[in-house]
Amino acid sequence: MMALPAGTRIWIAAGVTDMRCGFQGLAAKVQATLEDNPFGGDLFIFRGRRGDTLKLLWATGDGLCMFVKRLEAGRFVWPQADGGKIHLTQAQLSMLLEGIDWRQPRHTNRRLAIL
Repeated sequence: MMALPAGTRIWIAAGVTDMRCGFQGLAAKVQATLEDNPFGGDLFIFRGRRGDTLKLLWATGDGLCMFVKRLEAGRFVWPQADGGKIHLTQAQLSMLLEGIDWRQPRHTNRRLAIL
């Protein structure tokens, strides 16, 4: 995936999205459901009903970009909320895209690993 500009806010669109939506459909969902500006430079993440596909939508200075990822096995971890949006950090986005549970990442304790 391309590097995002510094200061880009990342939002999960909670709930389920019809993955047949393209640029216009996702931009309309950002405006109507999330009550945000799809051309403001924020990144919005949508997940389908089966949970194995994500679509990311964000605007650059000259247009909209869309990134799609489908897992061959497993499902993307998604919040239980039915609507609204949830803020993510870039680290959480990286974990989400790798299929890792971004909500409760576990840090290793080097001290315990040595013993």
